Amino acid sequence: MAQNTPVNEQQRKMVKTYLDEIPCGDDVFLSKEEEKTRKERKKLPEGCRDSVLYRDIMRIAWPSLVELFLASLASMVDMIMVGQINESYFNCISDNAVAAVNLAAQPKFIFVSLIIALNTGITAAVARARGAGDHEKANETLRQGLLFSFGVSIFGSVVGFVFAEPLVAFMANGGLSEATMAMGADYLRIQMVGFLTLGISSTYTAALRGTGNSKLPMVYNIIANLFNVLGNYALINGHLGFPAWGVAGASLATVLGQGIATLIAIQRCGTGKYYFTVHITDFVRHFKPDLEIMRRIIKVGIPSLGEQLILRVGIIFFTRQVAGLGDTAYTTHQICMNIQSMTFMLGQAMAVSSTTLVGQSLGKFRPDMAEHYSRRCSKLGILIGGVMGLLFALFGKYVVALYSNTEAVIAASVPIMIILGINQPIQTPQFILSGSLRGAGDTRSTAIITFIGVLLLRPIVAHFTIAAFGVVGAWLAISADQIGRTLVVTFIYGWGKWKKIKL
Repeated sequence: MAQNTPVNEQQRKMVKTYLDEIPCGDDVFLSKEEEKTRKERKKLPEGCRDSVLYRDIMRIAWPSLVELFLASLASMVDMIMVGQINESYFNCISDNAVAAVNLAAQPKFIFVSLIIALNTGITAAVARARGAGDHEKANETLRQGLLFSFGVSIFGSVVGFVFAEPLVAFMANGGLSEATMAMGADYLRIQMVGFLTLGISSTYTAALRGTGNSKLPMVYNIIANLFNVLGNYALINGHLGFPAWGVAGASLATVLGQGIATLIAIQRCGTGKYYFTVHITDFVRHFKPDLEIMRRIIKVGIPSLGEQLILRVGIIFFTRQVAGLGDTAYTTHQICMNIQSMTFMLGQAMAVSSTTLVGQSLGKFRPDMAEHYSRRCSKLGILIGGVMGLLFALFGKYVVALYSNTEAVIAASVPIMIILGINQPIQTPQFILSGSLRGAGDTRSTAIITFIGVLLLRPIVAHFTIAAFGVVGAWLAISADQIGRTLVVTFIYGWGKWKKIKL
């Protein structure tokens, strides 16, 4: 049974949701909740209003949305700036440079998946501790998470750097030029050199989101993205007195931006002003492993790792199928994927709110509030996703034209952008309800859902649709995958077993 804890000065800074104003649940309360009908569970607690819950959701979601939007925008600008590479100076065409960056991104995401899995466990554990009012446990969870992140990041850096060329060659699947693969390998090596900073900053982000603080991650990631864009300008074609390094310059700019974000996160989370009081000196002077906290992180993180690996392996083989269609088809596909990342952010922002609020609600023994929050996150996400999908369907080709002036690429993108637009209100509830399950610690279900969609449904459909419709067929397969995953996650969420998971 959870106990109400006196609010100290640090906790007082975090009192900003309806959850902080209501009492903790107990065994009697949980028994009464189980006896309620579906209709009764939809009713809000006495004195609670929809507006209050939507306010809580948006307090967490809007900084995440801004962060994700600007990150996607920075990625878009990154691609646009790479697409403006000096073709005569680097002896390549701009479309090949764009393809090279995206070619290297997929192997990198395999290593990023290790960090994402770890951070899923950290967010869930911190959210539970925050909901229960256990400030010290939240602090210690961050310390343990940073230790994990350090080890995983070092491993990823070494492996990714050493095997950069064979990883890129594998992704190319014999369909891309030697020049494209060489640029891709250079890009990947530099990314892996800076992988440690990415791992550490993302761990801080995960922990902060578990407390409900999405503003600080927004700030330091915005600064990182601005630094990245400035670095691109200076290093790709050579400006401000710097040499022209082409694709390698774009990679270096990204790494330097990540380093800036890491330094800010370390400094801010050591001040005590953002709930945590974790100092970098902790690891030198008095850090010691906590097996119980490690177990909790691993309990959630291992299935999440399986999910991420399934996702990345599926995407890699899917990308290889598309790469085999040639440079033009591959470039079209990757440009549209980059644009889609801007629409993903809508569901992801709502998923951040859902993960945080569900985790905190269950930590406070209030599964009723967990359900109220997640349902309203879904409603908001579907509405926003529908609007954005319509905009991309209507004006998508003009956005594609910002990436490439190749007529064949623009023409091939038109039907893809329509499919992308239709997908938005379908895939958004999948993101959000999956976020709710992760907040509860149910990463096993999300791993199963991902397996069904990415390793079964998508490749089976793609086998037929790519042969029949080329790159457009690839996006029909993506659409089938999203529909399938949305149906399965809706069923599992409605089942309700996630509300009884203990960490």
